[in-house]
Amino acid sequence: MVSLAMSTLTKFTEGAFDTEVLGADKPVLVDFYADWCGPCRAVGPLVEQIATELGDQVVVGKLDVDSSPGIAMRYQVRSIPTLGIFKGGQLLDRMVGYPGPAGVRSWVKNTLEKAAV
Repeated sequence: MVSLAMSTLTKFTEGAFDTEVLGADKPVLVDFYADWCGPCRAVGPLVEQIATELGDQVVVGKLDVDSSPGIAMRYQVRSIPTLGIFKGGQLLDRMVGYPGPAGVRSWVKNTLEKAAV
């Protein structure tokens, strides 16, 4: 696990994904992104805000699809940005694209509520 500088986000890597995401003891929000992707740069600060707001309830991090193509292929990430919420080793839900801050927050809230059941 590599912490991003001055960030509450974790940078996930292909080599540690199974341990850090699938083996986590709490839900994990993964931002599948690439540095060259404009919409990914737009969603990034919001993901960081969500990480700060949720604190220790959820692990939040980013996975660069260019550096970790095997993980992107495993979860059929064909468009970015894609956000995924994992719990208990399973992908619970994903959101493709950037519907704006309210859409992302609503999706995260609803998915985490379902995960708590």
